Amino acid sequence: MPDAVFRHPHAPGDVVTPERDITHQHFRPGDQVVILKGTSGSELWGDAYKVVTPSWHTPTDEDGWRLYDPAGGERTYLTAHPRYLVHLSNRCPDCLIYQQALRTYLVPRLAGAEQDVDCGWYSVNHLNQVVHIADARGGR
Repeated sequence: MPDAVFRHPHAPGDVVTPERDITHQHFRPGDQVVILKGTSGSELWGDAYKVVTPSWHTPTDEDGWRLYDPAGGERTYLTAHPRYLVHLSNRCPDCLIYQQALRTYLVPRLAGAEQDVDCGWYSVNHLNQVVHIADARGGR
Protein backbone atom coordinates (compact mmCIF):
# COMPACT_ATOMS: atom_id res chain seq x y z
CA MET A 1 0.00 0.00 0.00
CA PRO A 2 1.27 3.50 -0.76
CA ASP A 3 2.63 5.47 2.21
CA ALA A 4 0.14 8.34 2.11
CA VAL A 5 -3.35 7.26 1.07
CA PHE A 6 -6.25 9.66 0.68
CA ARG A 7 -9.79 8.38 1.34
CA HIS A 8 -11.48 10.18 -1.55
CA PRO A 9 -14.86 11.56 -0.36
CA HIS A 10 -16.35 11.25 -3.85
CA ALA A 11 -14.64 8.09 -5.06
CA PRO A 12 -16.74 6.28 -7.61
CA GLY A 13 -18.66 3.22 -6.54
CA ASP A 14 -17.32 -0.11 -7.72
CA VAL A 15 -19.53 -1.37 -10.54
CA VAL A 16 -16.92 -3.85 -11.79
CA THR A 17 -16.17 -6.18 -8.85
CA PRO A 18 -19.79 -7.05 -7.89
CA GLU A 19 -20.39 -8.24 -11.46
CA ARG A 20 -17.19 -10.30 -11.63
CA ASP A 21 -17.90 -13.97 -12.27
CA ILE A 22 -14.96 -15.92 -10.85
CA THR A 23 -15.14 -19.34 -9.27
CA HIS A 24 -13.60 -20.52 -6.03
CA GLN A 25 -11.52 -23.05 -8.00
CA HIS A 26 -9.75 -20.23 -9.88
CA PHE A 27 -7.37 -19.82 -6.92
CA ARG A 28 -5.17 -22.37 -5.19
CA PRO A 29 -3.25 -22.48 -1.90
CA GLY A 30 0.08 -20.74 -2.36
CA ASP A 31 -1.17 -18.24 -4.97
CA GLN A 32 -0.03 -14.66 -4.49
CA VAL A 33 -3.00 -12.29 -4.85
CA VAL A 34 -3.96 -8.67 -4.43
CA ILE A 35 -7.23 -7.01 -3.44
CA LEU A 36 -7.37 -3.84 -5.54
CA LYS A 37 -8.54 -0.87 -3.49
CA GLY A 38 -7.76 2.31 -5.40
CA THR A 39 -5.32 4.22 -7.57
CA SER A 40 -1.79 5.50 -7.36
CA GLY A 41 -1.42 7.92 -10.24
CA SER A 42 -2.52 5.99 -13.32
CA GLU A 43 -2.05 2.57 -11.70
CA LEU A 44 -4.24 0.41 -9.50
CA TRP A 45 -3.02 -0.54 -6.03
CA GLY A 46 -4.17 -2.76 -3.23
CA ASP A 47 -3.13 -5.14 -0.47
CA ALA A 48 -1.16 -8.30 -1.29
CA TYR A 49 -1.82 -11.68 0.32
CA LYS A 50 -1.01 -15.36 -0.01
CA VAL A 51 -3.89 -17.82 -0.47
CA VAL A 52 -3.79 -20.38 2.34
CA THR A 53 -6.90 -22.57 2.51
CA PRO A 54 -10.62 -22.59 1.64
CA SER A 55 -12.79 -20.76 4.15
CA TRP A 56 -16.48 -19.87 4.27
CA HIS A 57 -17.16 -16.20 3.49
CA THR A 58 -20.06 -15.26 5.74
CA PRO A 59 -20.93 -11.86 4.17
CA THR A 60 -21.72 -13.57 0.84
CA ASP A 61 -22.64 -17.06 2.13
CA GLU A 62 -20.26 -18.52 -0.45
CA ASP A 63 -16.91 -20.31 -0.58
CA GLY A 64 -14.05 -17.95 0.10
CA TRP A 65 -10.33 -18.16 0.75
CA ARG A 66 -8.31 -17.72 3.91
CA LEU A 67 -5.49 -15.29 3.15
CA TYR A 68 -2.18 -14.69 4.86
CA ASP A 69 -1.00 -11.09 5.14
CA PRO A 70 2.81 -11.12 4.99
CA ALA A 71 2.85 -7.71 6.68
CA GLY A 72 1.26 -9.38 9.72
CA GLY A 73 -0.05 -7.08 12.35
CA GLU A 74 -3.41 -7.26 14.02
CA ARG A 75 -5.00 -9.23 11.18
CA THR A 76 -2.47 -11.73 9.88
CA TYR A 77 -5.21 -13.94 8.44
CA LEU A 78 -8.34 -12.75 6.62
CA THR A 79 -11.08 -14.43 4.61
CA ALA A 80 -12.18 -13.00 1.26
CA HIS A 81 -14.50 -13.85 -1.60
CA PRO A 82 -12.76 -14.96 -4.84
CA ARG A 83 -14.23 -12.06 -6.85
CA TYR A 84 -12.14 -9.64 -4.75
CA LEU A 85 -8.85 -11.37 -5.63
CA VAL A 86 -6.41 -10.87 -8.52
CA HIS A 87 -3.45 -13.14 -9.21
CA LEU A 88 -0.01 -11.66 -8.68
CA SER A 89 1.89 -14.94 -9.00
CA ASN A 90 0.74 -15.63 -12.55
CA ARG A 91 -0.76 -13.57 -15.31
CA CYS A 92 -3.99 -15.41 -15.97
CA PRO A 93 -6.41 -14.06 -18.60
CA ASP A 94 -9.39 -13.79 -16.21
CA CYS A 95 -7.48 -11.64 -13.73
CA LEU A 96 -5.96 -9.49 -16.48
CA ILE A 97 -9.40 -8.83 -17.99
CA TYR A 98 -10.78 -7.85 -14.57
CA GLN A 99 -7.77 -5.61 -13.87
CA GLN A 100 -8.15 -3.85 -17.22
CA ALA A 101 -11.89 -3.33 -16.70
CA LEU A 102 -11.27 -1.86 -13.25
CA ARG A 103 -8.44 0.35 -14.55
CA THR A 104 -10.56 1.59 -17.49
CA TYR A 105 -13.42 2.43 -15.14
CA LEU A 106 -11.51 3.88 -12.21
CA VAL A 107 -8.37 5.67 -13.41
CA PRO A 108 -10.12 8.32 -15.58
CA ARG A 109 -12.52 9.14 -12.74
CA LEU A 110 -9.65 9.80 -10.33
CA ALA A 111 -7.18 11.33 -12.81
CA GLY A 112 -7.16 14.68 -10.97
CA ALA A 113 -6.25 13.19 -7.59
CA GLU A 114 -2.94 14.49 -6.33
CA GLN A 115 -2.51 11.65 -3.82
CA ASP A 116 -2.93 7.90 -3.81
CA VAL A 117 -6.63 7.13 -3.44
CA ASP A 118 -8.39 4.47 -1.38
CA CYS A 119 -11.91 4.17 -2.79
CA GLY A 120 -13.28 2.77 0.48
CA TRP A 121 -14.91 -0.25 -1.13
CA TYR A 122 -13.63 -2.74 1.44
CA SER A 123 -13.78 -3.14 5.19
CA VAL A 124 -12.95 -5.96 7.59
CA ASN A 125 -15.71 -7.28 9.82
CA HIS A 126 -15.52 -8.73 13.36
CA LEU A 127 -14.82 -12.22 11.91
CA ASN A 128 -11.69 -10.94 10.09
CA GLN A 129 -13.49 -11.23 6.78
CA VAL A 130 -12.97 -8.73 3.98
CA VAL A 131 -16.32 -7.26 2.95
CA HIS A 132 -16.99 -5.32 -0.24
CA ILE A 133 -19.61 -2.58 0.13
CA ALA A 134 -21.85 -4.41 -2.36
CA ASP A 135 -21.73 -7.49 -0.11
CA ALA A 136 -22.14 -5.75 3.24
CA ARG A 137 -25.25 -6.69 5.18
CA GLY A 138 -27.14 -4.04 7.04
CA GLY A 139 -24.64 -1.34 6.05
CA ARG A 140 -21.78 -3.06 7.87
